[in-house]
Amino acid sequence: MTQDTTRVIVWDGAMRLFHWAIVLLVASMWWTAEQHIMDWHKRLGLILVGLLVFRLVWGLIGTKTARFATMLAGPGALVGYVKDLLAGRHHPYFGHNPVGSLSVFAMLASLAVQLGTGLFSVDTDGLESGPLASLVSFDVGRQAAKIHEISFNVLFTLICLHVIAIAVYLVFFKDNLVRPMVTGRRDAAEFEEADVQDNRLPWVRFLIAAAIAVAAVYAILTIG
Repeated sequence: MTQDTTRVIVWDGAMRLFHWAIVLLVASMWWTAEQHIMDWHKRLGLILVGLLVFRLVWGLIGTKTARFATMLAGPGALVGYVKDLLAGRHHPYFGHNPVGSLSVFAMLASLAVQLGTGLFSVDTDGLESGPLASLVSFDVGRQAAKIHEISFNVLFTLICLHVIAIAVYLVFFKDNLVRPMVTGRRDAAEFEEADVQDNRLPWVRFLIAAAIAVAAVYAILTIG
């Protein structure tokens, strides 16, 4: 392990902004649906679509810890990591650990289903519908609405598991995973020197990803 006592950037600013925006917006989406404030529900949903598109692009061109390629872990690595945890052994990863990576993929997939079905959803009387509902039949829109409702329950379950996992790491391994997602930084001494990489926000790539996200939302509004 390196003896460097400096703090390094693990999560870039775009990742942190995406994370906390998702927390706020998913909660707001649930509240607006429960209160039947559907105009705002649809507006917030479109913002979420933009954020999801941004995250997918950022997973391809972003910093090391944001890229999906660095998050891929085989079954052996996943099983080995879980065994270490059960044995009380925990070594911080520079980025997502194998379990965390699996959690991220699952939540992104669930969020994609949630948002995708919401775009085409139609309520029982046909008065409230998603921005792209006019492109499908009423029956398809109703089926999308049913999946939309089920997928939120799946997403909510995954979020709860995510929060529980954060609490477990804090209580049993004294590893505060929330602080780095706020500050972006951890002690360099926690990682192997070869794993550490400069994760400062690359502004040109950030602007490219943001432009693609805005274009996706604009396309939905235009088509709808």
